[in-house]
Amino acid sequence: MNKLDIKPGIDAVGAIDWDRRLFDSLIPLPDGTSYNSFLVRGSEKTALIDTVDPALDYILIDNLDRLKVEQLDYIICNHAEQDHAGSIPVILDLYPEAKVACTPKCKGMLIDLLHLDESVFITVNDKETLSLGNRAFEFIHAPWVHWPETMVTYLREDKILFSCDFFGSHLAQSALYVQDEGQVYESAKRYFGEIMMPFRVNIQKNLEKLKDYQIEIIAPSHGPLYDKPKFILDAYKSWVYDEPGNVVLLPYVSMHGSTKDMVNYLVEALMERGVDVKQFDLTVADPGKIAIALVDSATLVLATCTVLSGAHPLAANAAFLVNALRPNLKFATIIGSFGWGSRAIEQITGMLTNLKLELIDPVYIKGNPREEDFKALDKLADSIAQKHREHGYK
Repeated sequence: MNKLDIKPGIDAVGAIDWDRRLFDSLIPLPDGTSYNSFLVRGSEKTALIDTVDPALDYILIDNLDRLKVEQLDYIICNHAEQDHAGSIPVILDLYPEAKVACTPKCKGMLIDLLHLDESVFITVNDKETLSLGNRAFEFIHAPWVHWPETMVTYLREDKILFSCDFFGSHLAQSALYVQDEGQVYESAKRYFGEIMMPFRVNIQKNLEKLKDYQIEIIAPSHGPLYDKPKFILDAYKSWVYDEPGNVVLLPYVSMHGSTKDMVNYLVEALMERGVDVKQFDLTVADPGKIAIALVDSATLVLATCTVLSGAHPLAANAAFLVNALRPNLKFATIIGSFGWGSRAIEQITGMLTNLKLELIDPVYIKGNPREEDFKALDKLADSIAQKHREHGYK
């Protein structure tokens, strides 16, 4: 076996992006990423599953050259996003006889994004099959995991699920399969928190669709492949089905120290009451780490100083991000301080409208905290701990 070979006639031909550090001008990539593409050869036909980001299309082309691919019948497009589909025009130039197989909704998006002609497409319905001769694909529509047009592709004879962004991780590594489960778990959880968490209900439905398939290998579009699929399947089931833990997420920003004093006191008070705290300084925090913490958190405590008469912009940005990611939070509150007046509480609570949660009375003070303010923080810690106990969060 060479490093491309998954099974005889099935090869990984994508690209490792070791140096990329930002995705979608938003998501930090501390460990790089990969754009996984797969060549599947049957007795009669040959198919390419997804392409790569256009910046690295030369690596995909080189891999196809190494494998001496003279004929390509199908390009299976699981997802229209550029890092999956962006090199389709280049591949069609090299293999003009190839047809692009995708969902009907994906076809429309690819026409808009890549300006492809309608004649290059064949659309596939949910559970429809496509034969390569001695091998056959089954296409499983998986809408909103994480775009409306996505699907996953199951190779029946080899029991391989080409899962698109489902089960993915932004992780560059030279090995084809998972090597360090701890590292991959964190990377996959970060990926879930940043990208998949808003679609938890959809993911539940799609996990249910997959439960009767025999799967020996999961081959996602990013990160290493899983030759022990139970590892990532169990992780996803936990992330989408489990209740949150006995965890408080506490992002904060403080200009002159008063809000930081409140944060320090509240963290100690929560810890004394047996509550786990994930604290983040928003001036330096990695948003991906916050997304990981959100997966398990029951309560959000957003701590902000006041800028002019409103919340600090970093706190507002954090509230916007939490609202967009739609975590399974149950409670939220705000702490902080102001000099002469503030609308921070109204601003922040008005930015959390996507979340079905209970708002706990905030502790928002004037100036530096006094003894009565610390007592209010103790009361807040009591309230959070009690609510966690009542709901059985562990």
